[in-house]
Amino acid sequence: MANTKKTISADASNPLGTLVNLWPYMWPEGRADLKARVIWATFYLFLAKFVLLTVPYFFKWATDALNGKLDMAGILPAFLLGAVVLVIALNFTRILQVGLNQLRDALFASVGQYAVRQLAYRTFVHMHQLSLRFHLERKTGGLSRIIERGTKGIETIVRFTILNTVPTLLEFVLTAVIFWVSYGFWYVAVTAVTVALYIWFTVKASDWRIAIRRSMNDSDTDANTKAIDSLLNFETVKYFGNEEMEAKRFDSSMARYEKAATDVWTSLGWLNFGQGVIFGLGTTVMMVMSALAVQRGEQTIGDFVFVNALLLQLSVPLNFIGFVYREIRQGLTDIEQMFELLEVQPEVVDRPDAKPLDIAQGSISFKDVHFSYDAARPILKGVSFDVPAGKTVAIVGPSGAGKSTISRLLYRFYDIQDGSITIDGQDVRDLTQHSLRAAIGMVPQDTVLFNDTIAYNIRYGRPSATEEEVLAAADVAQIGHFISALPDGFETKVGERGLKLSGGEKQRVAIARTVLKAPPILILDEATSALDTTTEHEIQSALDVVSRNRTTLVIAHRLSTVIGADEIIVLRDGRIAERGTHSSLLDQNGLYASMWNRQREAVQAEEQLRKVRESDDLGVVLRGVPAAE
Repeated sequence: MANTKKTISADASNPLGTLVNLWPYMWPEGRADLKARVIWATFYLFLAKFVLLTVPYFFKWATDALNGKLDMAGILPAFLLGAVVLVIALNFTRILQVGLNQLRDALFASVGQYAVRQLAYRTFVHMHQLSLRFHLERKTGGLSRIIERGTKGIETIVRFTILNTVPTLLEFVLTAVIFWVSYGFWYVAVTAVTVALYIWFTVKASDWRIAIRRSMNDSDTDANTKAIDSLLNFETVKYFGNEEMEAKRFDSSMARYEKAATDVWTSLGWLNFGQGVIFGLGTTVMMVMSALAVQRGEQTIGDFVFVNALLLQLSVPLNFIGFVYREIRQGLTDIEQMFELLEVQPEVVDRPDAKPLDIAQGSISFKDVHFSYDAARPILKGVSFDVPAGKTVAIVGPSGAGKSTISRLLYRFYDIQDGSITIDGQDVRDLTQHSLRAAIGMVPQDTVLFNDTIAYNIRYGRPSATEEEVLAAADVAQIGHFISALPDGFETKVGERGLKLSGGEKQRVAIARTVLKAPPILILDEATSALDTTTEHEIQSALDVVSRNRTTLVIAHRLSTVIGADEIIVLRDGRIAERGTHSSLLDQNGLYASMWNRQREAVQAEEQLRKVRESDDLGVVLRGVPAAE
């Protein structure tokens, strides 16, 4: 799908500017079929307006014919001089006008929906282009509601702008001309004053309602955010029995939404009432003027009916102008947050001369890397190390030392402040992000799966993979037998974020996904730290197979998983405190040795506790067995 790069902004105080920015979506480049639909829809739109203006004339002529005052011989065809025929013609023009309007709507439907699709697509793509920092700070529920309201607002603005605003203004002009030619200046003056007061009041009242609408939108976003967040943390809510607290938080947001929504409808009532009063007074003045003219013999009953019919006909677009203005302003209010999202600039972007990664061996080099998420709190303070091609280097250290930050920088989720990160001598900042990430495979600590089938989640590593390749990847990850034993096999749904699977099963799916991707560089970011000892050993054996002959960077918490690494780097406070092999680091008797001893003691204590529990369980069982007689 084509993706226009034009910057879009929404400003509720400048609807015209927003409409200008939306024009490329209403008149899409390269879509001659849609442009033709716009042209034909516009043609039928204007034709419908001209047909509509004949309705009061037929009403007038039919009235005069019934009253014996019709004087249109030589102007109307002879077959139209009868009252019954004129009544039929009157209603035929009404039907024709409705038909032309529906034809217009049908032709324009695909144009409006294409605009919605284009902007929704652009927003979705833009969300994936934004930095990791943005997504770590976002509120998913509120974000989805902003996009939902924004796309609906776009449809409203596009449809009302093209289909209603211009022809309605044309109808005002034609009505004024008809009054001027047929009845003189004062009818035009009263019409102009009525329309001016009507539009002035509508604009002022609608602007007042915008603030109320914003409040309602904010409350709606807040309620949706709390609902989504609570449902995503369903298990946590259950663990602590806080269903009532979550319900109260949600209800408090809905209470604010209820008040704002009530104010919206109340203000709409006042708006409609004020519009009715203004137009009613204008109609009264003009009908009195016409009635007096009839009494003086200056006008016929048909003229009186004509004035009334034309005013009633004018009330529809007048009321619609108010409605259109309200909807456009409210639509702008709805989409301004969406456009604000589109205006958020990605933190990491490809350089204009960025090149694809040309990977030959896959060696990684960090040279004097400095990085901080916040300038006041440095994370990495001059880190330098190499990962030779086909070798395994492990990064260990206390929590907060900067271990996971290294994997994020290699993926270029963030750009470093100083130093360089290279792959085969190519600075990652000079490469396209797509080619860089295509060369790296990740098995994270917290594996989040799509709410789809196991096959879909494994194939996500390479969507073009065949079924045989998916099966082979599952076997390498030691999960093929488990999947085959499931009733639905690879078509088994894993649930929201993969919650239907255990931690070990999710990790194996993540490994299979990475195996299928077959990247030359592999990152294992604490891939086993959340698993029990038995599952860890099973997963570790699968990881050993996957990392064989690949350049591998291991971010580890459990030191037992990195004993076989070619080099172990110990981070502390953003600097490299120690480095070497497992045995050489133990000989140094420093930070690594201290961490190793603490973890070994913890494992030994856990093993002793397990044996005690098994012994107690055995004693309970034996005490429950009757003594032999």
